[in-house]
Amino acid sequence: MLKRLQMSRLLLPFVAAAFCAGAAAPARAQIDTGNGPLPVFEFHSGFWLNLHHTLYYAGRQQFLAAQGNVNASATPPLLAGLPEAELRPWKEAVAYYAANFVAKDLLFATDLIQLKDQLGDFEDCSDLSGTRQKFCNAGLDPKLTRLLETAAPVYRAHLWPVHDKANRRWVFAVAPLVRSQSVGLSHRLSDIYQTHWPRYRIRVDMTAYANWAGAYTTVDPLRVTISSTDPGNQGNVALEVLFHEASHGIAEPVEQAIIRECRQRDKAIPRDLWHALVFYTTGEVIRPIMARAAAAQAQSGDGAPAEPYQPYAVRGGLYSRGWLRYHELLAQFWQPYLDNSETFDDAIARMVSAL
Repeated sequence: MLKRLQMSRLLLPFVAAAFCAGAAAPARAQIDTGNGPLPVFEFHSGFWLNLHHTLYYAGRQQFLAAQGNVNASATPPLLAGLPEAELRPWKEAVAYYAANFVAKDLLFATDLIQLKDQLGDFEDCSDLSGTRQKFCNAGLDPKLTRLLETAAPVYRAHLWPVHDKANRRWVFAVAPLVRSQSVGLSHRLSDIYQTHWPRYRIRVDMTAYANWAGAYTTVDPLRVTISSTDPGNQGNVALEVLFHEASHGIAEPVEQAIIRECRQRDKAIPRDLWHALVFYTTGEVIRPIMARAAAAQAQSGDGAPAEPYQPYAVRGGLYSRGWLRYHELLAQFWQPYLDNSETFDDAIARMVSAL
């Protein structure tokens, strides 16, 4: 979920519709929550995009195993007992990913970004070569097309149902908060960053595996990818994960302000201060929302009392692993701006002066 050079220009309403993993022609990959359109985000669970990320993950595991990592395995547990004949096309595709893709970053490598977007665009197609329907020719490299299509049957039969179910479960869990809170959050965050929230819905691609950080965002077109199985994305932090990713598309003014103030003071530009600020801001804006939700739950007697909400960066230990000074600066100089007792420019200037 760290720095997106490919960053966002975000959106306003959010939809969803179910993906059935049929063996012939797949159904639509948007996830339907059953209560009409949601605001701000549009969720997808696409077969080809999930296959792509799973192969990348398996290729990475194969690479790590070759480096002597005894805990790495390129064969997911659900495939481990299959006959070799059925596994052969899967292993060939994994080997291709290991040799050609895993040394590249999913967030920064242009070819991987383009491939991700193409596979998302063709999510409703049963093949990528246009053999069944000409408009389903994704225009990929012929060898990659063949590998994906030959690996597709084993993935569809043994992994995809589990992955798709996890994707839809994640969306259904966060949907109530998205429905009730996302419009207000989008307005609040755009005001904080002194910019406009986009007029269109942000596309969120749900995948069993994302990148090493569990989520990432690319632009042109703006798309967020979130792992539905990553431990760091579960529970009440899901809403913050969504809006942290979305904030990468509207936080440019704060990054530019930090750069400007550093140059005026002849100071080195801190590499991650702006990103720590985005983590801090999203967490602090969402904290009172989660507190109110917990209070309402306690008042209704629905389950055990919830623990106080911990923002993503706190529970993930991001501040303690190198951003402790940034956290101190944000609490001292940026928090007053969030509390409306300081101006944007003064908050940035004082924070940079204290570096």
